[in-house]
Amino acid sequence: MCYRDDARPPLPPVSGGAADQGDIDLTSSDGTKFAAYFARAAKPTGAGMVVLPDVRGLHQFFKELAQRFAEAGIDAVAIDYFARTAETSDRSDAFDYMPHVQRTTTENIAADVGAAIAHLKSMDGGAVKSVFTVGFCFGGSNSWNQSAMHPDLSGCIGFYGRPMRSEPLIPKMKAPLLVMVAGADAATTPEQSKEFERALTAAGVTHEEHVYEGAPHSFFDRSYEQWKDACDDAWRRMLAFVTKHR
Repeated sequence: MCYRDDARPPLPPVSGGAADQGDIDLTSSDGTKFAAYFARAAKPTGAGMVVLPDVRGLHQFFKELAQRFAEAGIDAVAIDYFARTAETSDRSDAFDYMPHVQRTTTENIAADVGAAIAHLKSMDGGAVKSVFTVGFCFGGSNSWNQSAMHPDLSGCIGFYGRPMRSEPLIPKMKAPLLVMVAGADAATTPEQSKEFERALTAAGVTHEEHVYEGAPHSFFDRSYEQWKDACDDAWRRMLAFVTKHR
């Protein structure tokens, strides 16, 4: 897993407020009702963000990250992956996530993202004009995948995703990608990241990649004080990407 129960997302460089926030249920196109968390911006910019968690699903880190996006003027919805297989909504350290991760499918995740997109475009979700995705680890790859599964998205951001999970979908990708690489990620080698970028370039997929040299997997965490500069830079790059493509 990427984030422990005590992990907290770093603060964005601009701070406003969240007009409203809380737990909600969304319904996927196959009729599955799943847990989500929304945060509405007090001063909306017209952009929305779907937050795709790591293997743990919808735990507190990602709820708070939705709030941080709202504070930056971006209406946000964080989603859970596991309503089809998990009997409870507990996503704490006690949650045995891997059996459920193994039963997810690219199509089901895309359907759940579609429900989140629809919510953000509705009046209840902020009636946003442009929607982005962002994800971390398992969610990083899932976020990049949405460029192929939902090509009308305005952009897809992924932190320390696994390129091998996204490479088969590269020929279908349309939405721009922001690829955030932890330079000391034990799960993805520098060569794998470079090969992913080469494949995106060869396919004509609009993308930006940034490598945080020496940074570990899951560096985007307020408790990693030594990586504060990297966290601040990641926020600036995300917000600039949203501004550029919205």
